[in-house]
Order: sequence, then C-alpha cells, then structure tokens
Amino acid sequence: MSRQLNDLPNVAGDLFKVPAATDFANVAISTHAPRFLLMYGSVRERSYSRLLTMEAARLLEAMGGEVKIFDPRGLPLPDSEPETHPKVQELRELAMWSEGMVWCSPERHGAMTGIMKAQIDWIPLTQGAVRPTQGKTLAVMEVSGGSQSFNAVNQMRVLGRWMRMITIPNQSSVAKAFLEFEEDGRMKPSSYYERVVDVMEELFKFTLLTRDVSPFLVDRYSERRESAQELAKRVNIRSI
Repeated sequence: MSRQLNDLPNVAGDLFKVPAATDFANVAISTHAPRFLLMYGSVRERSYSRLLTMEAARLLEAMGGEVKIFDPRGLPLPDSEPETHPKVQELRELAMWSEGMVWCSPERHGAMTGIMKAQIDWIPLTQGAVRPTQGKTLAVMEVSGGSQSFNAVNQMRVLGRWMRMITIPNQSSVAKAFLEFEEDGRMKPSSYYERVVDVMEELFKFTLLTRDVSPFLVDRYSERRESAQELAKRVNIRSI
C-alpha cells in the first residue's frame, strides 16, 4: 500500500482508484447514431411543450440522431398501476434504450406539471444493480404562458442530478409560448428558437463526448463496496 493510502485508514486499498487521462485511451468509440428520448409535460390538444419538443426532435434528427418521443397520454399515476402496465413498460424501455434525453414541461403554479413529474417518477432509480438514467445526458426546456421563468427547468435540473444524469449547462425557456408558434405548429424565427438550436447542439456534443465513457465517469468508490443486492435495497423507492 502506498504512503498516501497509509494516511487513509478508512479507505479500502483494493477498491481505491486513481483516475488518469489514460483511462480514456482504450475506450471503444460507438459508431451508431446517438439515441435520444424526448418527453413533454402536457396532454392538451395544442400542447406547446409538445410542439417545442417536436422542434427539438427535428434538430436532433438533422444532426444525425435517432429520436423517439414518448406520448404521456394513458400513463397512470405513479404506483396506481403495476409496473407491467403497457405505458410504464414503454417508457422504461425507451429510458434504457436512450443515451440522452430532453425533458420539456410547461410551468404551472410555478413548477413543472404533474404530467412531467409522473413520467420521471415512473423511471426507476435502479433495476437490480442497473441505473437506467445514470451517466446519460439531459437537456431541459420549459414553456410559459406569461413572462420568462426558470422554475420548471430548475426543478428538472434537480431531478436530473438525482437521477445521476449529465445535465448540460444550456437550457431553453420560452415565454408567452402561444405567440411563438405558427398555426401549423412550427416555431417562429426568434431568439427563443435560436436558443433551442443551441441547446440541441450542445446536447448532441455532450452525448457524443460522454456516452462511451459514462460507465467510468459514474463509477463510485462507495458503490464498489456494495453488493448488487445492497445497492438495489438502498435505492428502492418502494421501501419507503
């Protein structure tokens, strides 16, 4: 054991790792298109969070990404139905499939909508010892009926951290969204639209940069000391 570890009596030497730039040298580079799951927080017939999500999807596809949008209609309230419910299974399979996500919610009563939160709540923190969201990239966006606000995106950032996602620095908040879309649902040219382009470009870059190295980035000393069974028990939401 090195002198440095002799000074750390509470550290298990066989599990202690010193990160180095060379750890990234032999990582295999994926060649498939980056995979993105997009989620929105409204089921209205003319949902501006859905329209904004569709604009984000077009941008990601134009960059070469593979995109799937989850429709929250029919998703039950968390814990009101078993996990075998078809919409729950659909959402969880998409979460596992994705390498990056976009969450887009209206702001309602100063917060994200219950529809948005329900989708996030149905994505488990763990499935056995596998975390479906850990190390995946995330971009957050919101639409508001009034002046520009950041309450919903700030809340989603907290949730993204809780889900152990790599939440990109940039974000989009569209004020008075009812003025920003044409009748056909396409977003009008504006600084708001340009910000959406910026956010999707940044998300795409971060996904390319991190998707192959995320297992290394999120590898934790404390969890190397836990068995898979202990880890699953600790993060099992149904135990509370």
